[in-house]
Amino acid sequence: MQEILWGTLGGLVAWIATTAGAAPVLVGRGMSSRTADTMLGFAAGVMLSASFFSLILPGIDAAELQTGSVVLASLIASAGIALGAGFVAWLNATLPHEHFYSGSEGGAEQAALARIWLFVIAITIHNFPEGLSIGVAFGGGDLTNGISVMTGISLQDMPEGLAVAVALIGRGYDRRRAFLVASMTGAVEPVGAFLGAAAITVSGSLLPWGLTFAAGAMLYIISHEIMPETHRNGHQNRATAGLIAGLVLMMVLDVSLG
Repeated sequence: MQEILWGTLGGLVAWIATTAGAAPVLVGRGMSSRTADTMLGFAAGVMLSASFFSLILPGIDAAELQTGSVVLASLIASAGIALGAGFVAWLNATLPHEHFYSGSEGGAEQAALARIWLFVIAITIHNFPEGLSIGVAFGGGDLTNGISVMTGISLQDMPEGLAVAVALIGRGYDRRRAFLVASMTGAVEPVGAFLGAAAITVSGSLLPWGLTFAAGAMLYIISHEIMPETHRNGHQNRATAGLIAGLVLMMVLDVSLG
């Protein structure tokens, strides 16, 4: 039960990070697109490193302990990654939503939804698997892994929360409402974290599947959502430098603390 508590608290931290990221809009402050892209690149690097060092490698180790075979362990990890990425891809293709720059995607009922909810659904698609990743990492019983994943996701959530709030203000919503909606997009993360930690705690045999599933979901988000957004405004060099810096920093932390 302690793992479930830690996982849920980790999801709450990510929600707080989303809220903190949106807070500058309340006092009229924003963030340049160059800075935002650099920060998102850094966060993507942190998440990428956490995906491998905190999720995939521990998942392979757990699978090897269960099966006694490195080959089977690698196959389980591969399947888990594919399932995680496929799950988020299915959400992305099925739920009606709208990205800030690339426009509408998803089901055919989009016209009937208020535009504000298209944004909310888009961010929810991202945040639920992120919360799930936090819960699974803590549910495995390794506090260091949980903190690593929580840190990476929280870093990504801060500029994302600001981006949501700024975009909503640009669509005509007042600052307070934009802040509240941006904050609430992170509310799904404690829910996902609780479910992820609970599933792993109930059945230890799910640990390698849960870890690699969460990694696949994160990798899909990094490749399909975060990095394309950082390259839309001509700041790809800064975004790439941020990614390398984030990856190296989290790698050092994971190795030294693990």
